[in-house]
Amino acid sequence: MDIKSIINYLSALQENNNREWYHENKEDFKKANAEFENLLQALILEIGKFDSSVLLNNPKDLTFKIVRDTRFSHDKSPYNPAFRAHISSKGKLPVPVGYYLMIKPDNQSFLGGGLFADMFKEATAMVRGYIAGNGKEWEEIIHEPEFEKYFTVRGTALKNVPAGYGKEHPQAEYLKFKSWYLEYPVKDEELSNEGFLAEAAEIFRVMKPFNDYLNRALADFKMPER
Repeated sequence: MDIKSIINYLSALQENNNREWYHENKEDFKKANAEFENLLQALILEIGKFDSSVLLNNPKDLTFKIVRDTRFSHDKSPYNPAFRAHISSKGKLPVPVGYYLMIKPDNQSFLGGGLFADMFKEATAMVRGYIAGNGKEWEEIIHEPEFEKYFTVRGTALKNVPAGYGKEHPQAEYLKFKSWYLEYPVKDEELSNEGFLAEAAEIFRVMKPFNDYLNRALADFKMPER
């Protein structure tokens, strides 16, 4: 498993973000992508030690394309120079929530978890309702010392508490959120460290109670049919 080769390829793509270079170097992409899938397989096995629900995943089914949708973007560069994956009991679907990995050059990599997708209004409503009714457990999870060592809950949010919830609710600030997620930044040199795999698994272990809480809130959520 050669993580440095992944960073080297993505750095080159970042500097040559055009279709001609990409196709001329397609073999390099295949090699870097294979290394990323090897990393995912090893990470699945490590996560599986504390969350067996992820063990049946195939790494190929967990990754996201590097091709960008530029139709509605001012940035017309065709590729996102990053390898990304979401590991959960149902693969890379945003729900149930799981463990997110992004490798991107220039210290933009991170380990993530929680609900990133704020376009699913039903999912947002479910989590809000669950936090409102289970606030004590929420506070215990996000203020657990080991959790606070690594994470701060992030997410897109409304300016005001949504209708149906009082401004004085103990979790009012979190009820404003439309998504609830965690990000732990990883520097380029850390990715190449021998202990990165174990460190990443430890970060994910600490975030598991947060993911479990959200998944209980989202137990009845069904992904919209396309």
